[in-house]
Amino acid sequence: MSTTQEQATALVQALARPEIAAMKPYTSARSLAPGRGILLNANENPWPPPGGDELDLNRYPEPQPAELGQLLANYYEVEADQILMTRGSDEGIDLLVRAFCAANGSQPSARGNNDAIAICPPCFGMYAIAATIQGAGIHAYPLQATQGFQPDYAALATSGAKLIFLCSPNNPTGNLLNTQQVLKLAQRVSSSALVVVDEAYIEFSGHTSLSQAVAEQANLVVLRTLSKAWGLAGVRLGALLAQAPVVELLKRIIPPYPLPKPTIAAVTRVLNELGQQRMKQQIAIIKRERERLQTHLTGAPMVQGIYPSAANFLLLRVHNAANTVRAAARLGLILRDQSQQEGLGQCVRVTIGTPADNDALLDFFTTYQDPAAEPQG
Repeated sequence: MSTTQEQATALVQALARPEIAAMKPYTSARSLAPGRGILLNANENPWPPPGGDELDLNRYPEPQPAELGQLLANYYEVEADQILMTRGSDEGIDLLVRAFCAANGSQPSARGNNDAIAICPPCFGMYAIAATIQGAGIHAYPLQATQGFQPDYAALATSGAKLIFLCSPNNPTGNLLNTQQVLKLAQRVSSSALVVVDEAYIEFSGHTSLSQAVAEQANLVVLRTLSKAWGLAGVRLGALLAQAPVVELLKRIIPPYPLPKPTIAAVTRVLNELGQQRMKQQIAIIKRERERLQTHLTGAPMVQGIYPSAANFLLLRVHNAANTVRAAARLGLILRDQSQQEGLGQCVRVTIGTPADNDALLDFFTTYQDPAAEPQG
């Protein structure tokens, strides 16, 4: 066992909910025996449904299919035992909160840790949702708008939370976090918290993922997904990257068969060199379109500001977000009002679409006049 693994083991022992660490996890039929031979151990229907022969849809899938896990480990540049495949990144978030944070977590536990998470709004809403469902505490430290929406790292380091959630590029602001600052934070809380970096949009940034740092930083967790750059939102496959002791803890509470066979087959089919080439070509188009939209939306009548983005979306400050979203919807353009997010009053998030989609968006913004706006001139 490496020194980093030993550190991760100690961290899990110190921070995990004792009842989770001590529980005997459920063992499914497929985890006890391979899906080969005459299968009489899982109470399955012996006949596949019409059209389901190819995938043996009457049989349960592997809980963590080894071939797919190795493909993902190669792509993310981690070891196979450092990856947990989940139903999107959302499940990874939920598993972390349930494994480490007990209910009523706003108060220090007997071991001195807050069973709470730290978040940096405006950010992805599922961090707080997962904590709320679990009954864990939530410590919020807003991103610093004057510093390019960077976190207050000093405040996070003293938060007392067991899980510190960061998002880079951040959703919905689109900015990258400072990698060195994130790693310094992880080092500073190395014995008291896990630093969880959500990199759902990292492929669009052109920057190196922090996944490679998992090997050396015992308390670093990186969330990745195939929903965005790979265009596989419909298959619901995410990856949680962490030291093996963290992954093993989460395996205790993940449902027995999290990945449907069609998902496994679809991802295995495209996660190859040709698929990577296609993905990179599409990313190049999206990045060009992102720049084109930013250029042409600057100065549009109702656009008051555009935030820099390293993701596949732009955050716009408009005259009236609600009116803008409603007017766009009447033309079949579906945008996202972000005004309820902290510090983002009258902001709208726009996903980068195809060139034709973006032409329609530009036509809308270059001609739209909010009836509630004061006349110009």
